[in-house]
Amino acid sequence: MTLGHDRSSGSPGQSGLAELLRGHRRAAGLTQAELAARAGVGVRTVRDLERGRSSRPQRTTVELLAGALELAGTARTAFIAAARGVAGGPARADLGAPLPIPPPPELIGRERDLAELVALLTDPRGPQVVSLVGLAGVGKTALALAAGHAVAAAHPGGAAGVLIGAGSDAADVLAASLSVFGAARLAELAARLGDQRALLLVDAAERAPDAVAGTIQRLVDAVPPLRLLVTGRHPVGLPGEWVRPVSPLEVPPPGDADPTALAGYPAVALFTARLAQVRREPPTDAELPALAALVRRLGGLPLAIELMAARGRLLDLTELLDRYGDRVLDLDTSAAARSGWEAGQPRGDDARAAVAETLRDAVATSYRLLDDEERAALRRLAAFGNRWSVELAEEMLGGTAITADPVPLLNRFLDLGLLSVRGAGPFRFRLVDAVRDYAVERASGAGESTVIRRRHARVITRFVERTASGLAGAEATAAAHRIDEVSGDISSALAYAGVDDPLTALRLAASLPPWWRLRGRDVAGRQWLLRLLADPRTADADPALRAWASLGVAALAGEHGAAAAELPRARAALEAFRWLGDVRGELAARNTLGALLASTGRAEQARD
Repeated sequence: MTLGHDRSSGSPGQSGLAELLRGHRRAAGLTQAELAARAGVGVRTVRDLERGRSSRPQRTTVELLAGALELAGTARTAFIAAARGVAGGPARADLGAPLPIPPPPELIGRERDLAELVALLTDPRGPQVVSLVGLAGVGKTALALAAGHAVAAAHPGGAAGVLIGAGSDAADVLAASLSVFGAARLAELAARLGDQRALLLVDAAERAPDAVAGTIQRLVDAVPPLRLLVTGRHPVGLPGEWVRPVSPLEVPPPGDADPTALAGYPAVALFTARLAQVRREPPTDAELPALAALVRRLGGLPLAIELMAARGRLLDLTELLDRYGDRVLDLDTSAAARSGWEAGQPRGDDARAAVAETLRDAVATSYRLLDDEERAALRRLAAFGNRWSVELAEEMLGGTAITADPVPLLNRFLDLGLLSVRGAGPFRFRLVDAVRDYAVERASGAGESTVIRRRHARVITRFVERTASGLAGAEATAAAHRIDEVSGDISSALAYAGVDDPLTALRLAASLPPWWRLRGRDVAGRQWLLRLLADPRTADADPALRAWASLGVAALAGEHGAAAAELPRARAALEAFRWLGDVRGELAARNTLGALLASTGRAEQARD
C-alpha cells in the first residue's frame, strides 16, 4: 500500500488516522495481528483502520489501540484527535513534542567518536544526512543513541527515532518517521518545524534499504530543518550524505599484559566492565594475558566482547580463551538485546528475525553486499594478519580484476565497516578480525587457500628484501620499524612457505639476519636458516642465495655464543662469494668472519 492510496480514500481525518496508526505500529515493531491481540480487538479492525475503510471507530477501540501502542502525552492526544476527525469533524490537536528516543546504553571507549559526532550534528553547516556504518555488533546504535541525546538541546524541533522493521516498504518507513513527531504528512511536519532544527534517528536501515533511501530523500527535500542520523551495514547512498564508519574498539598488541597499560585500551575496559556485572572479582594478574588475548580474538567488537564477558560467570578468563578463542565466529548473538530500543519501544517478530544467529551470520550479511570481484579481493587481503599498506594490498591483489588502483576498493570496504583504519603512516589498514576470519573460511571453502597463502609469502618476501637493504645504513632504525610492522606476517609466511615453498622461505629468511639481530631473535632466526639450508628442495637454489643464508647463520651464531661452531660456514660463504665475483658479499663475509674469529680469541687471524 502507498501513501497515495490512503489519501485517495475517505476524509482527511481518515487518512491521518490511518497513517498515524500504521506509523506507530511500525515504530513499535508490531504486526497488525500482534497489535490486535495486544489491544484486544479484531485484526480486521486494525486492517480496516489502516486502510481508511473504517468510518466511525469507537472511542473505546481508539483508547485500546493507544494503550497497546504505549502512546502517552501529546502523541496520544494527536492520535485520539485524528480519530475524532473521522467520527465528527476536522478537530485537530496541537502536534506537540516528538516521541523521545530511547535512553542510551553506557558507552565505553567511544568518547572520541561521540565528541566528533556531536560536533558534526551541532554544526549549522554540517550535512543533513549522517550515516554510521559498520558490522553488526560494532556499536552503531549505542553511539547514535548517545549522540542523539547529547545534541537534543541543539534541536528545538525535537529529537526522535525509529527502528526499521524487516520488510518495511516506503510508506511504512515514512509513516513511522512522521508519526514519532506526531505528524501524518510531510507538509504537516514541515509546518510544525518551521525553521526549527530537528533530529530523526533511523536505526537498522539495512533491513529495508530502498525504502529508507527513498523516504530520507523525501524528508530531505520537504523538510530542510530536519537532520537525519542513520545507522546501517552500508551507506544510504544519497547525494551529500556524510558516511562515518564505526570501527571496533582498540585492542592491546600481542605480548602486552601490563595491568596499567591494558586498562587504557577501550576493548579491555568494556570487557572488564561487563565482567563486573556477572562476577565480583576483577581479573587476576594471572588472567591478564588471557584477557588481552580474548579481546584481540574478538577483534574489539563490542557485542562479541559483551557476549564473551557474560560467560565469565562460570569460567575464568583462561578457560574462556581455551574454550572459545578459536570459535569466535560461532558466538550466538540471537539472545543479544538491540542497544537501547527495548527500553523505549516494543519489537515484533519482524525485528527479531533480522538479528543474526551467530557472528558468522552477521559478517555473512555484509559479505553478500559485495560483488564477486570484491569478495575475491577480500579473501586475498584476509591473508594479512597485521596491519598493511596500500602498496602491499596492491601486490596482494595482482592477478585479480582489481589490479590498477586498490584505493576505491578499500573505500568500499571502509564504507561497509569491513576495514579498520587506525593511526598514521602507511601501515594503517586491517580487516576487522571477524571479517578476516570469515574471509579465510570462504577462501578455504573455495579451494583458494594454497594460492593465496603462497602469494602472501611471496609478497612479504619481496617487501622484506626491499626493506632489509636499509638495515645497515643511516636509515636502519626506520627500516627496522617497517619490518616490525609486518612481523606477524613474516612469521606466518615463513611457517607456510617453509613447508609449501621452501625457496621463497629461504629468500625471506636470508634477508632477515640484520633484523633478527636487532630484535634479539638470533636463536630462532638461526634455526630457521639451518632448517631451510638442510631442506633438500633448496639444494639447487641460487648459490648466492645459499651463501647469504649461510653467512646469516654465522652472523647470528655470534650473538649467542656459538661462533666457533659456525666458523667453517662463514669461510665457505666467503669462498662462494669469491667464486661468484660478488664483491658486496665478499666484504660482508670478511667482516662477519673477522668478528667470529675475534669473539673466539683468534684476533691475529681476524686481522689477516
